[in-house]
Amino acid sequence: MIEFVFWFALGLLAYTYAGYPLCVAVWARLRPDPVRRGAFEPPVAIIVVAHNEGARIERKIATCLAQDYPADRLRIVVASDGSTDDTCARIVALGHANVTVLPFSTRRGKAACLNDAVASCTEEVVVLTDARQMLNPEAVRCLLENLADARVGAVSGELMLVRDDMTPFGEGVDAYWRYEKFIRQREGLVHSAPGVTGALYALRRACFQPISERTILDDVAIPMQAVRAGFRAVFDGRAHAYDQASKSPAQEQMRKVRTLAGNYQLMAMMPWLLVPWRNPIFVQFMSHKVLRLIAPFAMLALLLANLALVGRSAGYGVFLLVQVAGYGLPLAGRFWPAVGAWRVTKLASAFVLLNAYAVLGLRQFLSQRDGHLWQSHPANGADRSKGQP
Repeated sequence: MIEFVFWFALGLLAYTYAGYPLCVAVWARLRPDPVRRGAFEPPVAIIVVAHNEGARIERKIATCLAQDYPADRLRIVVASDGSTDDTCARIVALGHANVTVLPFSTRRGKAACLNDAVASCTEEVVVLTDARQMLNPEAVRCLLENLADARVGAVSGELMLVRDDMTPFGEGVDAYWRYEKFIRQREGLVHSAPGVTGALYALRRACFQPISERTILDDVAIPMQAVRAGFRAVFDGRAHAYDQASKSPAQEQMRKVRTLAGNYQLMAMMPWLLVPWRNPIFVQFMSHKVLRLIAPFAMLALLLANLALVGRSAGYGVFLLVQVAGYGLPLAGRFWPAVGAWRVTKLASAFVLLNAYAVLGLRQFLSQRDGHLWQSHPANGADRSKGQP
């Protein structure tokens, strides 16, 4: 029985982090279904949900207005979620005909504001982006070229982490994001990715269905509803939203724990995601989302089973040393900067902490009722908490 636990846990972890990315990469190589991109310039509304973003809302609006897209077909809608600073006043002071502010007096969370903001739009396409990240001028045009393919309902842009003054921990997180984007791109090539980048994505307005006001992960719930309706959710690495990597585990913990709590919430709110005949990308969703929530418990089972088996063969002993080294390197890196600078230490630190955050995400999901609300962060972009504008 102990050997079964050992090999099952090892197999699950191997498939989750290596097997599935390899399988989807091979799938995308052998049986790709590329998007038929083309010129597409319908009326577009860029929606930004903001809470107390007076310090950077003007810069965000400027990067939206600077898009390489016909000005007479582009409108910016800022939904102020109960802001108590000068966010709304700064927007009004701009006096720009293509900028609309929705000044909601009560703070309800991003999902509620998105429901109302999209309902207020008549444009064929909405582009959803957060207040914190700046966009490259080609972002909107590149996203919409994918919507020239009638099969596509949602298009994700790419979150680009600025490498200036990146800490060793930040480099580990950056490596994780590059790994994540690799998977999403391949998923989009075969059908759809189970989610988009919340910092920047485009959606056919006809695909939008109101989501629960308590939703944390709008960037999974909204595109997955489009996928369920028969559309595709794809990835375009040419559309960029720029942000800074978390500089410390504490910053990354805030963002990642909230995201993982949102995954648990999403499965509770949308159980059809776990039903093979109701979720068109069931394999991708299970492999990419669900198994990562199970992974930390598989890691614990693997370690305990390995301890029980260590006396049975030299192979189990060697594997135990590998596990101990994998968990020990991040700890050693905190005390010895030279060790922390090793690439293997950066990767091990990111891997261990991200799995620890999955456990904390479960605890937050079970205990916190206001996870759909956010806290504003400094305008330097040091943190990029999921769902926070």
